[in-house]
Amino acid sequence: MTENLLNDVASRATRYLDGVARRRVFPSPEALRNLQGFSVELQDEPIEAAKVLAELDTLGSPATVASTGGRYFGFVTGSSLPAALAANMLAGAWDQNGGLELNSPLAAHLEKVCHGWLVSLLGLPAQMEVGFVTGATMANFTGLAAARHAVLRAHGWDVEAQGLFGAPPITVVVGNEVHVSLLKGLSMLGLGRERVVRVPVDDQGRMIAARLPAAEGPMIVCMQAGNVNTGAFDPIGEVAARLRGTGAWIHVDGAFGLWAAAAPAKHALASGIDLADSLATDAHKWLNVPYDSGLVFVRDKRALNSAMSASAAYLIEGQTRDPHLFVPEMSRRARAIEIWAALRSLGRRGLAELIERNCKHAARFASELRKAGHQVLNDVVLNQVLVSFGAPDVTRRVIAAIQQDGTCWCGGTSWQGNIAMRISVSSWATTDADVEQSIAAMLRCAREVRT
Repeated sequence: MTENLLNDVASRATRYLDGVARRRVFPSPEALRNLQGFSVELQDEPIEAAKVLAELDTLGSPATVASTGGRYFGFVTGSSLPAALAANMLAGAWDQNGGLELNSPLAAHLEKVCHGWLVSLLGLPAQMEVGFVTGATMANFTGLAAARHAVLRAHGWDVEAQGLFGAPPITVVVGNEVHVSLLKGLSMLGLGRERVVRVPVDDQGRMIAARLPAAEGPMIVCMQAGNVNTGAFDPIGEVAARLRGTGAWIHVDGAFGLWAAAAPAKHALASGIDLADSLATDAHKWLNVPYDSGLVFVRDKRALNSAMSASAAYLIEGQTRDPHLFVPEMSRRARAIEIWAALRSLGRRGLAELIERNCKHAARFASELRKAGHQVLNDVVLNQVLVSFGAPDVTRRVIAAIQQDGTCWCGGTSWQGNIAMRISVSSWATTDADVEQSIAAMLRCAREVRT
């Protein structure tokens, strides 16, 4: 029975992936209406697993967003590499708890292997520890938790034992284009999203280093490697030089942009990341592994372990690495399995080519949209393109028309007073043909709206 069920899953998944290039990127109104088929009372008696799977596929597959295809550009969303997808399916069968080495020696060992590969790929110091989390939001939270521990420890305060009541105040510095996920992490840590010191930015969203406040007392400075709208990088090296010797902790939110460090053609953008104390990124973005998967890098292992550790008599310590000491979760998915598979399948050259190819696709979008008379609002240095189709209302209508057309999917954003469409290219599956087909749809929709 199990064998038949898993064969059925494989068949249905294969059929879905084989057809993804021919379907609308966003589900049709009919498919969305059919989701009501799930809204039934829970029955009293069990139902055969095969029937449950068939119902899920029949109602669910048509209503999915085809983000695993090559024409989804709405958010920075990677597809699933074949090796990573296959590893995810095998990992589901293994059902490993990745919290303790004793729970899964395999998971703990793959984390060690991926640690070495990742710090080498990104040019980070070898002593940087790595935690495997759900995504950049939790990676930011984890890195900032280590930062909170370290800057307060330096002033004689044990925040994990004593909390924040009576603690020395921490100055948290962010750029004025800080991402909401970092602010969410600050709010969850009791540091507040509104008490931050905001540093002005330039016309690409880059922090202006000369406007950095003086470092006094416990301080955490948060920067970006890849602005979510423009792809621009804060001057990490310059800020690090200004803070040298002050005891300030440097945290970098590199949800997608950090991967530029693995691509020779884009590596210079990430200059200075090796000077950071902690960094956050997503693996389900540019590494193209299945959801959910994020990474946090922390230079000070003691600070990370102190912020994350928990002890109980029944938690038997492993001989080499207990993954729960590096992340908030204890019972958790063994995320290193898919990351290992992605890195092993791509290699250094394959990952670099994936990143550089996506950046070339972004440049192609920008070039053709400019030629057609539309305004590209950012310097296209990475995989992000911001385009205005005219007045705010016109741009909104063009975005809606493109989304309704179904050829591709892009989202809207507000950027320094402008309403814009954002094109984010981050899928291994995106081809030159996908880009040309999407450009044609964008220009057609823009003409129809404007005329």
